[in-house]
Amino acid sequence: MLIEEDKQEIKQIIANELSQIIKIDRFVISKNVQVLNARNFQFGRTNGTKLGTEGGATGQKIGLWGTTPITQPSAIADPTGGLVDDAEARTAINAILDALQAIGIIQT
Repeated sequence: MLIEEDKQEIKQIIANELSQIIKIDRFVISKNVQVLNARNFQFGRTNGTKLGTEGGATGQKIGLWGTTPITQPSAIADPTGGLVDDAEARTAINAILDALQAIGIIQT
């Protein structure tokens, strides 16, 4: 059975270790994370929160709803010119839809 001095020493060791863990600015998780049903992520309202903080063609990959993760899609050029049957606008709209589908925002 532990004596009171040992209990206090163990408590102090645990408190010291926890204070070091709490002070770090990030958690590195090397396993899958499962969020149980009806649990939510809450984010701050002042500065916002970013996902995939290193964007671009060589940045972090993200996929939603079971899609294959990809890097951030390239920018889509603005349509120029066009007639009543505006082919350029349709091409741009299709490119937007393709980009949204590629990252899983909308279904294919």
